[in-house]
Amino acid sequence: MLWSLIKIVIFVAAVAALTLGAGWLMESTGGVMITVAGTEYTFGPLQSVLALILLVVALYVVFKLASLLVAVLHFINGDDTAISRYFDRNRERKGYEALEDGMVALAAGEGRLALAKAQKADRYLDRPHITDLLTAQAAELQGDRKKAEASYKKLLTHDKTRFVGIRGIMHQRLAEGDTDTAMQLAERAFALKPKHEETQDILLRLQAGRHDWKGARNTLNAKLKYGALPRDVHKRRDAVLALSEAKDVLDEGKTIEAREAAISANKGSPDLVPAASMAARGYIANGRKKNAARILKKAWQQEPHPDLAAAFAEIEPEEDPAKRLKRFRTLTSINPEHRETRLLNAELHLAAEDFPGARRAIGDLPEKEPDARVLSIMAAIERGEGASDRVVRGWLARALTAPRGPAWICDNCNTVHADWVPVCTHCEAFDTLSWRTPPQSEVTTPVGAEMLPLLVGDDGPAASDLPAASSPAEPRAADLEERSGEDTIEASSADTETPEGTKEKAS
Repeated sequence: MLWSLIKIVIFVAAVAALTLGAGWLMESTGGVMITVAGTEYTFGPLQSVLALILLVVALYVVFKLASLLVAVLHFINGDDTAISRYFDRNRERKGYEALEDGMVALAAGEGRLALAKAQKADRYLDRPHITDLLTAQAAELQGDRKKAEASYKKLLTHDKTRFVGIRGIMHQRLAEGDTDTAMQLAERAFALKPKHEETQDILLRLQAGRHDWKGARNTLNAKLKYGALPRDVHKRRDAVLALSEAKDVLDEGKTIEAREAAISANKGSPDLVPAASMAARGYIANGRKKNAARILKKAWQQEPHPDLAAAFAEIEPEEDPAKRLKRFRTLTSINPEHRETRLLNAELHLAAEDFPGARRAIGDLPEKEPDARVLSIMAAIERGEGASDRVVRGWLARALTAPRGPAWICDNCNTVHADWVPVCTHCEAFDTLSWRTPPQSEVTTPVGAEMLPLLVGDDGPAASDLPAASSPAEPRAADLEERSGEDTIEASSADTETPEGTKEKAS
């Protein structure tokens, strides 16, 4: 600011001095006389002013030509000059244009064009951390994994792009199935940017896949600390990790440590069915039956499940069916209208040979939710009430083609699992298994239809004679006469004749 003011003052003073000098020359009567080599040159006032102006212009041109000559010499010598800056600006403009075109091509999915523009930008720009990144992404889009990896490795040399390079190589190792190297890279990336949510998820999934439950819990705590995970979700997933750690400890034969870990997991998430079952069995093994019953009742209130009923049965394994039915009333009184509660109640009545009670317990489930388990129970009820083989086989025939019922299913890929696991065996997603009915395919397999004659007999009933969905068919007199001499059902009905065994199996 001060320097600008000084320059303005000097300019005004110079203009004023020139004006005064020109005025003085114009008012003078004489002129300017110059003697050169004995020759006198005389100029009048006006001529003197013009000569002075020409002299100033000539000096200005001379100084500019000299400056240009000096700049050319500096340019030839490689020094930074106005000429070099002009060419640098031109190269930079072309480089940024190529970079812009490459980014547009990358977004449009044109890998070949993006790679060409990235190489052009690299020639014109001295920005390797930008051009290498564009080259890596364009090479990945083009399918050139070697070039992409080489570009990502160049990014590792810059502090600004080291995380990007590690992340890019990590994704390549994951695509190749090299989880060991990917986990090491994920740990390095997490150390550089612990708040990065994608890195947290990848590291957590890899740690869970390798059963590094301690490391996974540390990563989960970091997700909570940096706000990437709600507190309630963190609480459940921490319980899942604690349960998984308990399962590993149990496999190693350390039962006491496994019990403590399972109880800790259950406290973290009481609605987690596997944790509740394992914690209850730990209490049962320790002789604390009341604690086991309390845990199972609390979990049953959240989500009734067959594993909970099985663990509840293990509290008193030697009781007879009548006593078991009475004891289970404390459990079946919780969520009495839930599907699992009604099925459990029906199976308990079957084990106690109370077939009308089993029919009342199952209610309208054969009509509303006729899966294999429901229809098998109906077959057992019919068999226990003395229905004909044809009626029983009709229920079993329907059970053959009916849905299988709820199971542990991954919410990410819909893979069905026989038992609960913390990591999906198909997509390797963490904590995605839920107890639900799998989605039904629109295409029906014909295998069940081919098996129907084996179940109902070659001279079996027509479709109209099979038990309807709304109510089981009653045995007809003609059917009883026709099949009075036939053998009884072997495979499926054998279980129905021993409802106590059916109960134990279901539990």
